[in-house]
Amino acid sequence: MAHYSDSIVVDNNGIGYQIIVSNPYSFTKGQELVVYVYQQVREDAITLYGFKTEEEKDLFLHLIKVKGIGCKTAIGILATGEVEAIVNAIENKNVAYLKKIPGIGPKAAQQIILDLQGKLTATQEIVEMPVEFEEASEVLLALGYKQSEVTKVMQKLANEQLDTNGYVKKALALMVK
Repeated sequence: MAHYSDSIVVDNNGIGYQIIVSNPYSFTKGQELVVYVYQQVREDAITLYGFKTEEEKDLFLHLIKVKGIGCKTAIGILATGEVEAIVNAIENKNVAYLKKIPGIGPKAAQQIILDLQGKLTATQEIVEMPVEFEEASEVLLALGYKQSEVTKVMQKLANEQLDTNGYVKKALALMVK
């Protein structure tokens, strides 16, 4: 693994991938590790963005959905602090904290808070669902239901212990009602 000012190069079976990260010096050269990657495809470039944790990647994915925040700005936001501190600033409407981030002015800080407040704390609590639950969700998506419909109906079945077919049958019964 080589370090650059804004990226690392990860060797994967003899192929090097340049991955933009928030802090390249937090990765140890020569160490085997997992890098969570987001691939941005544009007309003029394909760019990889990497993260040490799923929480970092999740926050990045939320940030790039905010109007006016692109991938480079989002990775810059992550470079300024811990995920928890950034989430707390958003949840507590701490515009001053967000304005300290290079490239984030008062309007951008307000937009981040407006778009993300209340949406980040739930994503930090990862609950492991049974494989059958996930498979049933995929079946419903394959049948042509929208992600929002599937999520809504599957939330109603979250406390049930069923096999894949049981989840699908109950979900379809709820959707028909």
